[in-house]
Formats: sequence, structure tokens, C-alpha cells
Amino acid sequence: MSVVKTSPVSQKILNMAESATLKMSQLGRELRAKGHDVISLSLGEPDFDTPEHIKAAAKQALDEGFTKYSPVPGLLELREAVCTKFKRDNGLEFTPNQIVVSTGAKQSLHNLCQALLNDGDEALIFSPYWVTYSEIVKMAGGVPVDVFAGIDKDYKVTADQVAAAITDKTKIVLFSSPCNPTGSVYLKEELEEIANVIGQHENVYVISDEIYEYINFTGKHCSIGTFDAVKDRTITVNGFAKGFAMTGWRLGYIGAPLEIAKACAKHQGQVTSGANTFAQKAAVTALLADMTPSYKMREEFLKRRDMVLGLLREIPGLKVNEPEGAFYVFPDISNFMGKSAGDTVINNSDDFCIYMLNEAHVALVPGGAFGAEGYFRMSYAASEAQLREAIDRIKKALWKLA
Repeated sequence: MSVVKTSPVSQKILNMAESATLKMSQLGRELRAKGHDVISLSLGEPDFDTPEHIKAAAKQALDEGFTKYSPVPGLLELREAVCTKFKRDNGLEFTPNQIVVSTGAKQSLHNLCQALLNDGDEALIFSPYWVTYSEIVKMAGGVPVDVFAGIDKDYKVTADQVAAAITDKTKIVLFSSPCNPTGSVYLKEELEEIANVIGQHENVYVISDEIYEYINFTGKHCSIGTFDAVKDRTITVNGFAKGFAMTGWRLGYIGAPLEIAKACAKHQGQVTSGANTFAQKAAVTALLADMTPSYKMREEFLKRRDMVLGLLREIPGLKVNEPEGAFYVFPDISNFMGKSAGDTVINNSDDFCIYMLNEAHVALVPGGAFGAEGYFRMSYAASEAQLREAIDRIKKALWKLA
């Protein structure tokens, strides 16, 4: 009698979607290893180095012996600095015991979903969304509910859509502004209308991902937690990766109602404990010292955005809007669906991005991974020369489709 061998891997991991951004980056590396000149525009990583004064603070912390465990929610000095930052930049009032520092904003979001969601709880996710949101919700036993806004709405969900989507099972509303993947920024009046809708449902909490706060071209960032309707039910998530070019430092943080902050620290204590100690010391400097390098990065990203939009708008059939933050464009490729080149047929955004990787040697991320089939994400966190070359290759590859 033969025995069918089953996978030793758990069903929850087998069912989990792989991160599309990491997958496309890996496919690009594999193609590059074969000798091809691949331009990777798939990862959301600033191409700038961490500012020198932040690196110097980390070196000093090492010399001073900050190499031991930190408290699970983070060094008190950093939590105090986060409180100062929240009040200074966002008009949000927190005490240090409401702050939890984690190994990146991704872990902060994971902690929150584990702390807030019971099996079957619904999470309204503004779509297009960052690829990991949906999977983090599922890992916590929650049910993701996409609320979609396309290019015709600048990818911004309205208060009416939120009102229509909320049910008695809704526990959290999750979104980012500035948004990954679209670069859209919710304005004060838009957030206030959404806050007023959520405020009518006393058991619904808001998770506001503001990791791209400092890469905002509108002139003013607004946090939804400033509105009275949801002030006591909003958790604000942020970190150091994007605005300070500190992706590899792995530091994020939340400001939350005390009970939720304690729950996140409890969960984190069983997963990673405290974040990197000397990196936390450097993070204090990042928040409280000279912000000029961050502002200069923002200015450079704005120049690149304008250049990229100008070039993309020259491509017939490609639809682009004007993103107001982050460092992404999110073109609509519906005009290319059903077209083909040789044996390749473009039936969806996955087909489109694989075609671009193999034909143009440009790594992009398919929109389906962001809850938006028929689009793709392109990062412009690359040099002007790389961006010009990449878009020229994309244009030539599109000309071959018929």
C-alpha cells in the first residue's frame, strides 16, 4: 500500500502569497546573473545613503556600549523622541508608554493585526494597497475587504465608499498616505470626511500607515488621527526606511491607544523582543537633528517624478496620473490587454511585467499584487540615466505588441 507524501510545510504558509515586490526583484537578479543588463524598478528603496550624522550617531552608540537588549517597546529615549516628532509634525499627542518600536513598520503592522483581529473580523483595506496588507490580515485570522479606487479617482477611496463597505464585522480600516503603490496623498478634507464616517462605528479602529510622510509633494501632510471623530481609535504607523534612507536599519514605530500599545508589545515580546539597540540611538538623532538631507531627497524625488511622467505620457496607450508623494508611478495598462508579441499574450498585469522583464529587461511589479489588476508599479528611486533608459526600453517593447 503506497503512502502519499505530503508537504511538511504548514497549510497557512502554503496558502500565503509570496511578496510580489521581492519576487520580481529576485527574478531580475536571476536574469542579471545570466549576463543581461536588468534595470530593477521593483523595490521601494531610496537609492540614497543614510545621512552621515545618523551613521555617526550609530557609531558613537556602538563605542558607548549600546550593544545589549533594549526594552521590548524600545529605548525610552527613542519613544520620547517619537512623541516629540508626532506632536511637532503631526499634531498628535502621545506619551512614551503609547509608543512601540519594532523592527520596521512591517512588523508594526503585523503586531497590530495580531493584537486587534479575531477570526472572522473584517479589515477594510483601501486599494490599491501595499502587497503585504492583505496577507498580514489573513495571518491574524482576519478577512481582507478591498475598497477600490482607480486612476479616474487618483486612486483615492471616498467617504461614501467607506460607509458602504463597513459592516458589523468590520474591526479595522487600513490605508497608507502617501500611498504605496500609487503615490496618492489624502488631503485634509478627504481624511476628515472618512474620519466622520468611521467615527459613527465605535468598534472600528483606524490603522494609518504614514511611512512615506516625508516624501510628500503637496506641501502638507495630514494625519487622520488628528480628527476628533477617530482620535482615540487611530493607530499611526511610521518608521525610518523611506524618509531617512534607512531601509536596512529595520526600525518602525506606532503611536496607539495605551491598551493596544501594550498588546503589541506583548506580542512582540514573544516574536523578536526589542529592536536593534544602537540603531535606536541613531534613530533619536534622525528624528531630532537636522532634517535637511530628508528634504533634499524629497526635492530630488520630485524632479524624477516630473521627468518620469513626461516620458511615460509620450507612450501611446499608457495612462498615468500625477502622484503627489512616495516614489512610485502606477500606470493603467488596460489598453494593452489582449495584445501579443510572438508567443506572448498579455492577459493580465503579471503577463505584462514578465514580458517587460524578458523583453525589455526592466523589473516592474504587477498591479494584481496590490489589489489592482490592469496596472503596474514602477519605482523611480533610481538614477535619471537608469529611468530614461528603462522607459525607452518599455516604449520599444510596447511597440512590438499588436
